[in-house]
Amino acid sequence: MKSLRFAAVAAVALACAAPVVASAQQLPVVPGDYVSVSTISVDDGHDLDYINHLAGMWRKGQDFAVKQGWITLYEILSNEYKRPGEPDYYLITRFAKFADPAEEDKREAAYTAYMAMNNTQMQAASADRAKYRHQMGSMLLRSWKWRN
Repeated sequence: MKSLRFAAVAAVALACAAPVVASAQQLPVVPGDYVSVSTISVDDGHDLDYINHLAGMWRKGQDFAVKQGWITLYEILSNEYKRPGEPDYYLITRFAKFADPAEEDKREAAYTAYMAMNNTQMQAASADRAKYRHQMGSMLLRSWKWRN
């Protein structure tokens, strides 16, 4: 009798689990791009300085990355109703996949050549911006697309 009850419980458990496994294999979504979000705070009186940087060096580099196929899209969002402790800007970059270490080295060489700056110059420019621009954090998200 005990083995019959055990078999019945096992059969019910398997019957209940089967739809879960089957539905997990048929999710209505598939993974899309990765979405990198940087949160930026800018000191009062320096928005124009930062926007000029974004419109110049940052945009040049992002446009190059799009043309190379390294990223699929980028954008800037401003926080229009900023509350204390929140960022002023969100810098968003979308990309399909991560590069392996060899590819990262190739990309860095191509990027620095295109920007006509070496790493020391880029670090110095970043240090100058750090006087008024503060990266509050970053997130890596994943978009999802509807399955066809």
